[in-house]
Amino acid sequence: MARALSKLVRHAFRTQSCSCEALAVSVRAISFSPRQVTSDAGFHSVSFSETDHPKVLITGGLGQLGVGLAKMLRRQFGKNNVILSDIRKPPSDVYHNGPFIYSDILDYKNLREIVVNNRITWLVHYSALLSAVGEANVSLARDVNITGLHNILDIAAEHSLRVFVPSTIGAFGPSSPRNPTPDLCIQRPRTIYGVSKVHAELMGEYFHHRYGLDFRCLRYPGIISADSQPGGGTTDYAVQIFHDAVKTGKFECNLRPDTRLPMMYITDCLRATLEMMEAPAEALSMRTYNINAMSFTPEELAHELQKVLPGLEVTYRIDPVRQAIADSWPMNFDDSNARKDWGWKHDYDLPELIQTMLNFIGSDSRIANAN
Repeated sequence: MARALSKLVRHAFRTQSCSCEALAVSVRAISFSPRQVTSDAGFHSVSFSETDHPKVLITGGLGQLGVGLAKMLRRQFGKNNVILSDIRKPPSDVYHNGPFIYSDILDYKNLREIVVNNRITWLVHYSALLSAVGEANVSLARDVNITGLHNILDIAAEHSLRVFVPSTIGAFGPSSPRNPTPDLCIQRPRTIYGVSKVHAELMGEYFHHRYGLDFRCLRYPGIISADSQPGGGTTDYAVQIFHDAVKTGKFECNLRPDTRLPMMYITDCLRATLEMMEAPAEALSMRTYNINAMSFTPEELAHELQKVLPGLEVTYRIDPVRQAIADSWPMNFDDSNARKDWGWKHDYDLPELIQTMLNFIGSDSRIANAN
């Protein structure tokens, strides 16, 4: 029975012609239980004690967050217990800093082999097309963000993994309460990125309630990092402004100066992810949480930055696509449940963010001249 189900699921994802409803009917017909597949499957399965370190696979690992999370987890669990994966060739420093493997989340068979052969116990699923990039290629975003997620969830359920899938401020829409936005409210996003993230939240929670999958999800605000380039997101201006301020002293913003969005420095984001993954299951009153650190507008960010770099010139050339996206997103996140349930607390506010970003990018000479 388990082998029949496995064959059915592999065929469905290879052809991508089987609807979710048809697959669900077929699954019910053969009384699917992911845990049953693990015990019946014809491969070597391993049980792990609570004292063992997790064996972690990070998909989409060469993006903004994957490399940083791998460094943090390797310090915590050991270099060889964290495998970074992507479909792109890694830079030399990433390749030599720990295990890296090619992994295409649309290749169900390959992904399943990686999980089995490496005895993966935690799966962090970062593969996704972001908001603005997704709007430019909806078909690809649908494949990566939705079909890829289905592969992840099925494999995670089959092998009893703890799985983390990030969500986003983009999971909300213009009909959602915006200031603040609570964990539970109406969600009607208007981008394929947002739609796919709501789908991920609901599918993950369904797998948790239906099959006992240890699914965990955080809705990230805009993430700001100095050691990676912007990746096609609507909040990327808050990264680009630092690079341009240091390099040229001029920045052209593609959002209106009064566009308020929730933001977070990457170190806080990565720490929140690890704390969420390590939190005892009984501490979690829900499986999808908002997290937040600060909320500001381009004008406020520029004003604070000009206190350190008074020569910085900021102009505005509004991108209507990105502006429409930003106008449908939360202005501020209510993350009180995360703070209450598992002790979330951010470290970086706007002044600390600015100093850290400038120090990292290497603006000592410009700051010295400004002072």
